[in-house]
Amino acid sequence: MGKTLANQKMTVWQKVAFGIGAVGKDMVYALSSSYILYYYQDLLHLSATFVGLILMIARVFDAFNDPFMGIIVQKTNTRWGRFRPWLFTGTVLNAFVLYALFAAPTSLDNAGLMVYFSVVYILWGVTYTMMDIPYWSMIPAVTNTPAETENLSVIGRTCAGVGSALIAMLTMLLVGMLGGGNDIVGLKYFALGVSVIFVVTEIICCFAIKEHKIAEQKTATVGEMFKSLFENDQALIVVLSIVLINSALYLTSNLIIYFFKYDMGGEGWRGNYTLFSTVGGGFQILGMMILYPILRKKLSNISIFKVSVGMSILGYILILAFCLLGFSGNLVLITIPGILVFAANGMLSVLTTVFLSSTVDYGELKTGHREESVIFSMQTFVVKLASGLSVFITGIGLDAIGLVGNADDEAAVAVQSASTLTGLRLLMTVGPIILLIVVFFFFGKKFKLDDAEIEKNARLVKERNS
Repeated sequence: MGKTLANQKMTVWQKVAFGIGAVGKDMVYALSSSYILYYYQDLLHLSATFVGLILMIARVFDAFNDPFMGIIVQKTNTRWGRFRPWLFTGTVLNAFVLYALFAAPTSLDNAGLMVYFSVVYILWGVTYTMMDIPYWSMIPAVTNTPAETENLSVIGRTCAGVGSALIAMLTMLLVGMLGGGNDIVGLKYFALGVSVIFVVTEIICCFAIKEHKIAEQKTATVGEMFKSLFENDQALIVVLSIVLINSALYLTSNLIIYFFKYDMGGEGWRGNYTLFSTVGGGFQILGMMILYPILRKKLSNISIFKVSVGMSILGYILILAFCLLGFSGNLVLITIPGILVFAANGMLSVLTTVFLSSTVDYGELKTGHREESVIFSMQTFVVKLASGLSVFITGIGLDAIGLVGNADDEAAVAVQSASTLTGLRLLMTVGPIILLIVVFFFFGKKFKLDDAEIEKNARLVKERNS
């Protein structure tokens, strides 16, 4: 058992530094997850199916690698702590690999580019895991009160959402400026800038956070980690819901740039995309930081979850309806339902973290042992699985609808057929709608930890451990 430290609270600056670290690391993740398919398929002309397949293989491998990395970190013991050495080392390595990912040599032929992409992307996943696992796993080592643990988790997830929103808001605007209209060049320099920001934010986090020494604990095996999850049915429900929600999110984030470039089109497509992403990213942040707290005063978390999923479904339905009615070129009409989707995603990112926290006490009462680290590491695991699956489906879908990509430095943006544009609209909206409808009914029927139950479980755990 670990040593209990009384009144082990973090300072305001340490919490801020932890949040800053989340912003930097999720800027990196969002850049990779949202723009790597566009870079290699649309700009460098690799097959969308091939790119999607490599992305899926790499992310599934990376997801299964997470528990092993967790065990390695658990066994680490240095003068700088257990987590910070990996956080710093993984950050530096990942920053170099991120730049290489968006700086593919233009002299390579198609076969050479396929090999380059496959190797570099797998390296990116491995090095990102090196820093991501210790970042989240160190929460119990920097504070040990339940309220502080939940608060720090919410800070981390909220700031991670800010990092993702910043990438959505700024990428194509700065890419256009840095590349002078050439997205290949622009993405290379933008990735370099994000890499530098990434290193700086994690250095701040490493220096500010102080790990408290804890007694050695028995390290769980990978089998024991999965067994702990499956014994906690409520945690499993939340984890499966996260898979569905994030699959819908990644389908949209990978396809939306194609919509603006080829469907809405026009010379100002990049500006329209940037404006849409900026407004949407802003409302995603507002959803996390303002709309959720306001609704929380009136509604339970389960009710807010249902409202959020419903908002997102409505947004997708309206986007599809406007497109089919011939308004795909109307930025205002497309942005209004887009706001619903972005704001809903902001609230859902906070809610899933809160729900996971609530399953910890439930699991302890049911199984007799407490598994915070297992439950939260599984969140990272399933998000990567969802990302890999959705990007593979996206790649197959782009090839199936016959989308023909081209780099911006060519004569003009390629014109797509009417059937291709219809297919793009359906891929971007119908898939997420189906996934969200499933999660609405699945979660609503299976998740039982309402506010009263959560309070009761916390009280019982406290009485049991007193």
